[in-house]
Amino acid sequence: MPPQPAPTPVRRAVTQLDHRLEAVTGHDIDTLWAYRDRGVLDEPHAQLVDRHRTLAKAQIGVTFYLKLLSRLTSGEFPVDGALFLRIDRTVDQLEEAAGTRDAAAQKVLAALEPIEAATTASPSDAGQLSTDDRAALLAIAGGAKLHEHLLTGRLSVTASSGIRIPYPQMQQLERAGLTVRDTSHPLHAGQPVSLTDAGRTALLDARRTPTTPAPKRPARPGDSPSTLAKRR
Repeated sequence: MPPQPAPTPVRRAVTQLDHRLEAVTGHDIDTLWAYRDRGVLDEPHAQLVDRHRTLAKAQIGVTFYLKLLSRLTSGEFPVDGALFLRIDRTVDQLEEAAGTRDAAAQKVLAALEPIEAATTASPSDAGQLSTDDRAALLAIAGGAKLHEHLLTGRLSVTASSGIRIPYPQMQQLERAGLTVRDTSHPLHAGQPVSLTDAGRTALLDARRTPTTPAPKRPARPGDSPSTLAKRR
């Protein structure tokens, strides 16, 4: 039996708020989603990404009905009563999908605007986090443990990805309040090391572009006629 071709990955829907998330965080949307899955984000940013995912899903519905409406009006089908009924039903479905999308966008804005305001009020201190420290925090975000060798007594930190973090560097991150270890576990068995809220914030801020200010007066979804008028 010949090998089956790999399925084409589903592309993420582009939303009207993507550029604002990217501007305020300094990360592209795919990176933000990946950070959310790895537990890197603090609570406000995690909530923002969760709401953005709902918005992206709603945008898929809008795009689907737009394409369907375009096909129905392309001349591919006979122009008769059945076609008019399908067009009418599709327009109603498109209007409902657009309403769902706009409601999801409002929830994204409710989570996004406080982050934009905080970023504007407090410029990023990204330069204080070195490349090595950022790499260490990323590794720790995926899970890491501090071990003590039973014979030599040497301490070492190993991440779930296999990356080794020098113990002095881990101590420095710990003193800075960026990481914490679970001392309820014995060292010889491995003490779990995780990011603090400050560590998640520092990691997110590390790649934020300080010269890219958040928009001051952004347009809200619904300010322009983006949805179809209610059919009578």
